[in-house]
Amino acid sequence: MEGAVKEVISTALIILVALGLYSGLRLVLHTNMPLVVVVSGSMEPVFYRGDVVVLEGVKPEDVKIGDVVVYKSPLAKYPIIHRVREIKEIVVNGREELCFVTWGDNNPIPDLYPTPAGVLDCVPQQAIEAKALLVIPKIGWISIKLREIFGLGG
Repeated sequence: MEGAVKEVISTALIILVALGLYSGLRLVLHTNMPLVVVVSGSMEPVFYRGDVVVLEGVKPEDVKIGDVVVYKSPLAKYPIIHRVREIKEIVVNGREELCFVTWGDNNPIPDLYPTPAGVLDCVPQQAIEAKALLVIPKIGWISIKLREIFGLGG
């Protein structure tokens, strides 16, 4: 019984430390999503499936051509991580906003972004979550395998 109690306490401490580190990363990197697991091959050979990318928050006006950004699409289950190829200005509700032409390094065509008004050939500034800071190879495979085991996709 004593061994089981120690095991539960150890597991709880590991979870608390992990949550604390994640919260700390959110704070230090200025983003609600400081880590993302690469789930496709669209960014090969820069990022491979199973890599974990550390992200930092970014203001749209600080995004540059060549940056790798993460955005959420209404059609995608997981965040998309692709390279900025061009920056446009579009008019939304009478005001100019930035819009980013993106696509994966391993993809032949730019991303499309659906909106209530129609499909854009660029990602609007409010969809940009963060930009890539560094990559940790392959440790995301654990997450991918757990998603597959529990039927959450991958």
